[in-house]
Amino acid sequence: MTVSDTQVTWLTQEAYSRLKQELDELIENRPVIAQKINTSREEGDLKENGGYHAAREEQGQQEARIRHLQELLRGAKVGETPAANGIASPGMLLTVRYAGDDEDETFLLATREEGGEGEVEVYSPESPLGRALLGAKEGETREYELPNGKTQKVALTKAVPYTG
Repeated sequence: MTVSDTQVTWLTQEAYSRLKQELDELIENRPVIAQKINTSREEGDLKENGGYHAAREEQGQQEARIRHLQELLRGAKVGETPAANGIASPGMLLTVRYAGDDEDETFLLATREEGGEGEVEVYSPESPLGRALLGAKEGETREYELPNGKTQKVALTKAVPYTG
């Protein structure tokens, strides 16, 4: 699945800048990887040249990440932290309680990139849970379908802007 298969990706200015910097660094690093490949190629027999194959693998992964970041940033909606209005929306830290549970769960409603390397769990607004909660107000209960076909009730107990 590519980023374009989903809707717009919501990003704070900080997350956009962090991802843009990563993209710029990856692009600047392209000649280094190419040089590694050329140096390894000159070592001889390519079938038994581990350094060559490792460099080619690294190049493939780097190019895939570059393409992903370019597409993500092209379709990103950059905005300020959402308003502290108690309504579930992308960029909000949501606290929920599932029907039948006596413990709350807290997670960020956003893309994995928005959450960065934080400690908090991230659920996409495109996930079944994310879609069910979008627009919910604190205290409201919503339902969504589980992978096994059953329905799960979930109550939004708190929605606050994520500050990273």
